[in-house]
Amino acid sequence: MKIIILGAGQVGGTLAENLANEENDITVIDVNGKRLRELQDRLDIRTIEGMASHPSVLAAAGADDADMLIAVTSSDEINMIACQCAYTLYRTPTKIARVRSVSYLTQSALFNNDAIPIDVIISPEQVVTNYIKRLIEHPGALQVLDFAEGEVQLVAVKAYYGGPLVGQELRYIRQHMPNVDTRVAAIFRRDRPIIPEGSTVIEVDDEVFFIAARNHIRAVMSELRRLEHNYKRIIIAGGGNIGERLAEAIESRYQVKIIERDANRCQSLSEKLHRTVTLQGNASDQDLLLEENIEDTDVFLAVTNDDEANIMSSMLAKRLGARKVITLINNPAYVDLVQGGDIDIAVSPQQATIGSLLTHVRRGDVVNVHSLRRGAAEAIEAIAHGDERSSKVVGKAIGDIDLPEGTNIGAIVRDGKVLIAHDDVMVEQDDHVILFLIDKRQIRDVERLFQVGISFF
Repeated sequence: MKIIILGAGQVGGTLAENLANEENDITVIDVNGKRLRELQDRLDIRTIEGMASHPSVLAAAGADDADMLIAVTSSDEINMIACQCAYTLYRTPTKIARVRSVSYLTQSALFNNDAIPIDVIISPEQVVTNYIKRLIEHPGALQVLDFAEGEVQLVAVKAYYGGPLVGQELRYIRQHMPNVDTRVAAIFRRDRPIIPEGSTVIEVDDEVFFIAARNHIRAVMSELRRLEHNYKRIIIAGGGNIGERLAEAIESRYQVKIIERDANRCQSLSEKLHRTVTLQGNASDQDLLLEENIEDTDVFLAVTNDDEANIMSSMLAKRLGARKVITLINNPAYVDLVQGGDIDIAVSPQQATIGSLLTHVRRGDVVNVHSLRRGAAEAIEAIAHGDERSSKVVGKAIGDIDLPEGTNIGAIVRDGKVLIAHDDVMVEQDDHVILFLIDKRQIRDVERLFQVGISFF
C-alpha cells in the first residue's frame, strides 16, 4: 500500500515505524528536516521536507497514485487543507486527519466530500480520555481494551501473590470459575511473551492478558490478584483538553478535583464542569496536595503536556499516600523507565492513538486494532467473510485454523453473543474474530487469513 504521512512528530514517526515494517511504501512529509533525517536513518522510508498542505509538496510525494493520506501534523488547519488538496487534485481514496479542536469536532457537517473531505477523523485527546476512563472503571487493570462495541474486553493485569490461580496451571480456570468463560490470550514474564497452554503455570508478577465478556471481567481479575475496591476520590493534575474531557466524563460517578496552574483556565473549567472542584495551583506543591487530602485519594492522574512535571507530581503524590497513580508520558523512552515503581501506570498517547490509525490501514475487514506492550504486540478484531471455499477461516473449527506462529484467537462475537475461543468452536460468516499477536511481523499472514478468495464474488 502506498501511504503518505504528513507530520514526523511522535504520532507520525511511530506510525511510519509500524507501517514501514509491514512492507508498505511510506513517504513522510514535514518541515523539520532534522526529524526527517532521524527517521530515514532508522527506517526504509522516503521523506520530503516542506509544508504538508502545499500541492507541490504533495505532488512530489506521489499523491497522484497514493492509496492513503494520513495527516497528523500539529496543526488542525494544515491537516484539513491537505486532505482537501488530496481529494480535489488527486482523488486520494482514503484521507485520515488528526483534528484536536472541539470547535471543529462538534460541527459534523464540516466533514464530507461536499465540504472538507476527510474520511476518518482521529482525536488523540478523546482516544486517551477513553483509555484512562476504562482504567478508572476497572481498578487494578494495567490496560483495558474494547472489542465488538464493548461486548468483549481484553484486560491486562499483574498477577499478585495470593491470587487463587497464581502458581496453578491455566487448565484449572474452569474449575475455579465454572460459570465464567474466559481465555488467557498471552502472558508476559520479565518482558518476554509466552503463548499460554493448559499446562502453563501463572507466576507472581506475570502480566496476564485475558479476554472475556464485559460482565465477567471483575470475576476473572479476582482470580489473578486481590480485587481492589471501586475508586471514589480522583485528583487530576492538568486542566487541558484531556483533563477537562476526563473530568466531564467521570464527574457524575466520582468525586473529582482538577489542579490547574493558569487562573483563566481555572475560571473556564469551573464554568464548564458541573460537579468537579477546580483548584488553582501547582500539582507538585506538597502543601497543596496535603491540604486536599492526597492520602485519601484513590487515583492521582497527571495529564499535563509536560512529561517531567507529570512524573514529578505523580511520584510526590504516591509518596504522600495516593492509592494509585496514572501518568501521561509523551516520550516513549520514559514509559518503561517509570512504570511499575512509584508510578503504577504510564499512558503513552502515541500508543493509544496508533491503534485507531492502524484500524484503517489493515487489509481485510478489520474493525479494531489495539497496540499493546508499547507496540510490541497487537490485538485486532476482524470480520470473517466468504464461505468454506473462498475463506481460510469460515466453516473451520478454531483448532483447525492454520494460525501464524505467536497468534491465537481469543473470542468470537456472533449476533451480539460472546463465544470464548475453544478449539471446537466453528467460525461462521460475519463473525467478529478477536486475535492476539505477540509478534507483529506476522500481521500480513493474519490479514491474508481474512481476505476472501476471488471465487466468493
